Amino acid sequence: QVQLVESGGGLVQAGGSLRLSCAASGLTFTSAAVGWFRQAPGKEREFVARISWTGYSTFIADSVKGRFTISRDNGQSTAYLKMNSLKPEDTAIYYCAAPAGEFVVDPGVAPSAYKHWGQGTQVTVSS
Repeated sequence: QVQLVESGGGLVQAGGSLRLSCAASGLTFTSAAVGWFRQAPGKEREFVARISWTGYSTFIADSVKGRFTISRDNGQSTAYLKMNSLKPEDTAIYYCAAPAGEFVVDPGVAPSAYKHWGQGTQVTVSS
């Protein structure tokens, strides 16, 4: 059974930083691409970033480019989302996700391309 567990969310002031973690089990993490999404109240789930199974290929949404970075530690079966210069509009529940297939370089930005999801972690940015 695949499990993705996010952690690291919390309340932070505008301009602050957080690092989210996504701990994976039940899948071969070394061959799994990982994506991060977020969903604010009343809004659709939005793509944030993704990283290929090798870690060499990443893609960041324009809305967070230059402020967020995605990385992974295959030895720890964990992916990370480092968020700097946070803004109130970054407030959302953040989810990590993995596609069904292995060795996927670019699963894309659509939530439907990802099969496995974590429970999410709340990020709240105060002004």
